[in-house]
Amino acid sequence: MSYLELRKINVNEHTEKKGKFTYLSWAWAVDQLLQADQMATWEYQSPMQFGDTLMVFCSVTAFGKTMTAQLPVLNAQNKAIANPDAFAVNTAMQRCLAKAIALHGIGLYIYAGEDIPTEEPVDLTAESKLWVDSIKNCTTIDELKATYGKAYSAISKDKSAVATISAAKDAKKAELGA
Repeated sequence: MSYLELRKINVNEHTEKKGKFTYLSWAWAVDQLLQADQMATWEYQSPMQFGDTLMVFCSVTAFGKTMTAQLPVLNAQNKAIANPDAFAVNTAMQRCLAKAIALHGIGLYIYAGEDIPTEEPVDLTAESKLWVDSIKNCTTIDELKATYGKAYSAISKDKSAVATISAAKDAKKAELGA
């Protein structure tokens, strides 16, 4: 099998959701890998310490190619654990194995987006109230469109604030008869 074939395998029935994170069963991933390449092997490197936290590493060799993944020892909120115990380190190692297998194609899609930093929630409620006042003061549809466009650009990172200005826009649009 090739990477292109392995990446098409649907792993959804073999994942577990914990909070907002999805985990692929390492045992199932190993089974699938060994069915595809009976000569596949894996090896764990020594964990690396970062302050009081640890990063684990796993290299998987399959189809003549070695891929290495790394993973911090994490808690249920995906935050690094200070001074992790053996159970937490073992859990991270098995998750890292599943991740290294995914680098060969099996279940790689479940990791999509994990490399994109999550943005801190933004509260633009106060700013949205100022935009609502501006929207209410519009006297033409063109002015409303321009004001709403500026408002949306200014507060688009806060979905609640966007909902507030959208409601004000819709009300003003109805008032203007458009």
